[in-house]
Amino acid sequence: MKLRLALFSSCTLLFSSLSSLSLNAQQEREARLRVTTSLPALAANGAKPEFGPNVLIFDPAMPSQAIQKQIDAVYSTQEHNEFGQQRNALLFLPGNYSVDVPVGFYTEVMGLGASPDATRIVGNVHADANHEHNNATTTFWRAVEGLSIKPAGGTMQWAVSQAVSLRRMHVRGDLVLHQNHGWASGGWMSDSLVDGNVDSGSQQQWISRNCDWQSWTGANWNMVFVGVVHPPEGAWPAPPYTKVAHTPVVREKPFLQVNAAGEFSVRVPQLHSDSFGITWRGGETAGQTIPIARFYIARPDVDTAETINVQLAQSKNLILTPGVYELTAPIRVTRPHTVVLGLGFATLRPMKGTAAMTTADADGIEIAGLLFDAGPSESPVLLEVGPEESRARHAKDPITLHDVFFRVGGAGVGRAKVNLRINSNDTLVDHTWIWRADHGAGVGWELNTSENGLVVNGNQVTIYGLFVEHHQQFQVLWNGNGGRTYFYQSEIPYDPPNQASYTSAPGVNGWASYKVAGGVTTHEALHLSGCQADPRNRDVEKSGGTVPRHDHRGAGRSRRDQPCDRRHGRGHRDTSSRDAEGDGLPLRCALARHSWSGQRPETVKPH
Repeated sequence: MKLRLALFSSCTLLFSSLSSLSLNAQQEREARLRVTTSLPALAANGAKPEFGPNVLIFDPAMPSQAIQKQIDAVYSTQEHNEFGQQRNALLFLPGNYSVDVPVGFYTEVMGLGASPDATRIVGNVHADANHEHNNATTTFWRAVEGLSIKPAGGTMQWAVSQAVSLRRMHVRGDLVLHQNHGWASGGWMSDSLVDGNVDSGSQQQWISRNCDWQSWTGANWNMVFVGVVHPPEGAWPAPPYTKVAHTPVVREKPFLQVNAAGEFSVRVPQLHSDSFGITWRGGETAGQTIPIARFYIARPDVDTAETINVQLAQSKNLILTPGVYELTAPIRVTRPHTVVLGLGFATLRPMKGTAAMTTADADGIEIAGLLFDAGPSESPVLLEVGPEESRARHAKDPITLHDVFFRVGGAGVGRAKVNLRINSNDTLVDHTWIWRADHGAGVGWELNTSENGLVVNGNQVTIYGLFVEHHQQFQVLWNGNGGRTYFYQSEIPYDPPNQASYTSAPGVNGWASYKVAGGVTTHEALHLSGCQADPRNRDVEKSGGTVPRHDHRGAGRSRRDQPCDRRHGRGHRDTSSRDAEGDGLPLRCALARHSWSGQRPETVKPH
């Protein structure tokens, strides 16, 4: 086994990768723990980091055929690998390439330039439907960022559903978000430029944030444009477009980059207020550059929560390379401005009933590109942002989550009370899918148990792109004041076995999807789409997609019903309208804006 080169400030320790030297994973883990408890590791300037076997780094000097062969090998594994253990990242150094890149499950494709235009692919990068009849409703968990694409035939196909991101992209042609108008249930795009037309086609819903294009065509249920330079004409309800001219506050996702000297670093974009359009129009995204030497690069075959926490305690940032990390304790992020960056859908799975990750109530923490997968013993929470009773304000330097995804069941039995709990004030969430599995392994009402997808206790929390599905009580429970949600997509569970198991209060059947607590005085939610598919037990009533009224009497009212999610071929709607306090209003598959302050109005006009 190859061991990484580690240089220390007061001494040098060299592990040679001679063929005669071989240690098993446990020996390497112990060796690294002994080393890392003494002095922090530094990488030599210009040295290529050791990202492990699941990261492929391509150089434009490599023959196209050799690159294509490696891409095809990854895709042959990941094309239909919905619940597999394999994880991959394909990194392209700046330069020109002529390849075709199909993007499968748990695959992240990334250009390593400071600007997307530094890494140019002539050919294609595409995501394709995973089922027959062009059905892309389970095309999950894949990502592309930091590339310029000149697609063959002039059109890039990106037929995807939840937990898929398109970031910092330049499409030198058209972009379609479906495959021949087959079903698709996405989706997310941000900080991207499309020279031609974007066609959403049969996409059920989509959010675009800080993007630009020549034109947009298509409208189905729920299309949201926040900080987009050229949004399409029209407004909700016909067509179902919600347009917000400026993004109120956002920080783009941190990204790997390589300079002309071959030095790796991570760029942390600066915080923007009232922004619109892409960040790299002038060539680079404004922000801070952190040398790779200030990151600990973890590997799933070697590292544990213990080895990782030692590094974090020594003021290291963290890169989690692709793979599944089975944790017996939480990863603890305690230092302000720590960056935690996952590559290739690095997956954290708590095995002993603990959280997978917790953070301090501290400024500027960044967590990006991770999948939190519940383990077999029930976790109280999978990711907790700030401890309970967090009080500090972070408006000038918020904690930010980008492309953080959650899963309970599907790959096996998983259990969690809460998936994501946000206690810190001013937290930003920039795209999340929080999913209790409705298919796969370990799926059943008593098997993959999860009370809530999201619980927000902090004040002034802002979320862009909130997807939450199938949890067993409130999908979202919002206790903090001043919350803002830009785009919400939800389905409540299909599988309660009987009414008693899905009753939120005596005489109240079911649970609201999006619950704003009674003590909240200000909250704003723009473009909520709550879909209820046909329950598997037709004797169970459900209080499905509901924005509840409560003590302060105000909420959104459904103004337009839409067909429900067709992932399972169902189109029935919920008919119940009450939440646990008995005073909700039905959202069903409705599209509307909901906002209130103080004594809230009885009805709210859609945006």
